[in-house]
Amino acid sequence: MFTGQVFSKLEGAFTAGMIHLGDRLGLYRAMARSDGPVTSEQLADHTGLQERWVREWLANQAAARLIELDASGDADLFSLSGEARVVLASPEHPAFGMGMFHRLPATMGALELMPEAFATGMGHDYDSHGPQGAEGIERSFEPWNNANLLRKVLPAMDGAVDRMRAGASVVDVGCGAGGAVILMAEAFPESSFVGYDISEHALDRANIKLHESGLTNVRFADPRHDPMPGDGSVDIVTAFDCIHDMAHPQPVIEAIRAALADDGHWLLVDIRAAETLSGNIEANPMASLLYGISVLACMSSALSEPDGAGLGTLGLPASKAEQMARAAGFTRFETLDVQHPMNAFYEVRP
Repeated sequence: MFTGQVFSKLEGAFTAGMIHLGDRLGLYRAMARSDGPVTSEQLADHTGLQERWVREWLANQAAARLIELDASGDADLFSLSGEARVVLASPEHPAFGMGMFHRLPATMGALELMPEAFATGMGHDYDSHGPQGAEGIERSFEPWNNANLLRKVLPAMDGAVDRMRAGASVVDVGCGAGGAVILMAEAFPESSFVGYDISEHALDRANIKLHESGLTNVRFADPRHDPMPGDGSVDIVTAFDCIHDMAHPQPVIEAIRAALADDGHWLLVDIRAAETLSGNIEANPMASLLYGISVLACMSSALSEPDGAGLGTLGLPASKAEQMARAAGFTRFETLDVQHPMNAFYEVRP
């Protein structure tokens, strides 16, 4: 039984690789566009791929119960359920789930770096995952943000939307590929926006998207060369899923406080975590996944500089976030009523 449990994890790893291929090769999208179930020959024709390879991929997906198999006729027929279309083939839907699979090869490639990291204690930043890593994070977070940031998250903050409509100075810390910044800049043309990140690959993506958008009220910067203002001139700061990744989060939080006006708002979004390991294991069925991601990505990034904090993916529960915020000079810390499968949302005020 224990052997079965162990090898079920290996099955998941190989099937995750097949999910990556299904997304990368357009197999899911081709199935979603089809008028009905398809044979392996039809799917191969639709995608311009070799039938024998497509057939074996379909076998894996059917065995994993990710696609539906109809074996009642002369030829096996394969199709996507409604839920599968959303998760596997609909980038515009908030439940789209291909971002982590997009960056799977880059993430798993970090395994080669881990023996040295375990021996020395030094991790590797997100740019060690290459451009694919930045694109994967972009595809992971933007579908949900596109559907909910303007409609649910910002209105949950006390008065923030009114300030942005009137014209506010807004900073996004850890902006990644810039999706949230550009979304807000389009919605609030009277406000000015700056997105900060230290990932060259993410900033490259952000500047490409900015050029395509034609917006003039937003720019992107590396804070190591162009730091945030420290004069209290910023009205609103956002930080989406990045504080736990930072090697030195406390100084960043202090810089956010220095940048914010005394009546400003900080929207802090981070992974919802319990206070203890046992609490995370009991409350989160994805805890083992998140701790694995932490070793290969989040904690590795947070230990990529000397004396890194090493918080890790599940290292910022609400109590620690509040403690760090108050140590930086914030006086109010409120959990917002925003439902998300993985994240917690906080409004932090001076």
